[in-house]
Amino acid sequence: MCDKHDPLAAIIAAAMPQVAGTLAPASTAPARPAEQQVLKPAITSVMAALRPQEDTHASRRRRLWELGHACHCPLVGVGFPLGVLRKLVDKVTSGEVLADDYEVHVGAVTECGSRNRLSEALQKELERRYAAVLLRFRAAKSTAQVAAMWNTAVANGDVAGAFWAGLTHPRCNAELEEQMCRDLHMVQHQAGACVRADINKFNATLADNARLTHDLSKAQQRAAALLADKSADAEKHAAQLMQQRAQAVGKDSMIDSLKAELEQLRESIPGLESRAKLAERLVQMEERERAMRNQITELKLELAKLQTAAEPAPIQEETRQLVEHVMRMPLSLSDRAVLCVGGRSGNVATYRELIEREGAQFAHHDGGLEDNANRLDASLAAADLVICQTGCISHSAYWRVKDYCKRTGKRCVFIDNPSISSLARGLGQAGAE
Repeated sequence: MCDKHDPLAAIIAAAMPQVAGTLAPASTAPARPAEQQVLKPAITSVMAALRPQEDTHASRRRRLWELGHACHCPLVGVGFPLGVLRKLVDKVTSGEVLADDYEVHVGAVTECGSRNRLSEALQKELERRYAAVLLRFRAAKSTAQVAAMWNTAVANGDVAGAFWAGLTHPRCNAELEEQMCRDLHMVQHQAGACVRADINKFNATLADNARLTHDLSKAQQRAAALLADKSADAEKHAAQLMQQRAQAVGKDSMIDSLKAELEQLRESIPGLESRAKLAERLVQMEERERAMRNQITELKLELAKLQTAAEPAPIQEETRQLVEHVMRMPLSLSDRAVLCVGGRSGNVATYRELIEREGAQFAHHDGGLEDNANRLDASLAAADLVICQTGCISHSAYWRVKDYCKRTGKRCVFIDNPSISSLARGLGQAGAE
């Protein structure tokens, strides 16, 4: 049965009635001259009908089933991945083909010899898959240009689309078709050699991959163990932190409650502030009392020495030497203001007599025992020389005097013992500096 899409079959079918009418009487004898005269116009009309079809065929691209059978096997092999080919075969057969890859390939190559559902599906897939290459080959206007584009594709290693575009090009003749099949055959051989060479590399890569996978697994196990330890430590530290925060909150709450309780106690005890001042004053009075007792003890000792002395002359001589020692001090006190901070109240008069005898102005501050501590700064500012009795002075007054003299550069004489002789020695050392 003739294919309605085959132009040659259609032409022969149209010419057959004329030939059949002429050859109606069946005969096995050779055609007579009269019969030859009848057949000649029919054959001529058939050939004339075929000539325009050949011209038309030469101006359009060939279809898959119009190619030579030798082209179908390499074209199906390089033009379709096995998965795509099997999918097309399953779609055409409306089921799942159970044959292996080789059988599917052989069956597809066989079906490409004629126009059918599978060959049309393969034709459509080739047109879609290699549309860009077909567009590029369309610019070729001669067989030489098609051959040049094919050689370029072979050199670049991209032969699948170029093979289809070159075979179906209108300017592809039999010689170029054969050359393309040869070139593709050699490319496939080279590709197979490369695949065999790559298999060894692939196997080595697989071995390396297995080793690295094993090492990675061990590293992941170690990392997981370390992560578990770190997570446990983090949880432990978080629990400790929460505990410390709770303790801190508890301490803050206790401090607040104690402060509130303290305020309540202060409010419940009338005159607490005055009592605190009185207690501080009592401590100061006790220190002053202790100093006075020490002074009384020293005076008693001096009195005992005076009573045991046979003549009063040595006492007067000692006092005279002390006065002369003060008079011989290199430190000039004339017309200067001298401030004495601290000391025994019983020795203040003697201090004043010794200082004023040198022509200086004498001022005294008890160091915060009875005098106001705020007056100490004014007294320090008015003095030219400061005498600090460290043994009979409060701590705040001592540090205030020391800091003020250090900041202003004012000379200060520090005396440990509040006796008159210690004062004289201190002034002598200050004058020698």
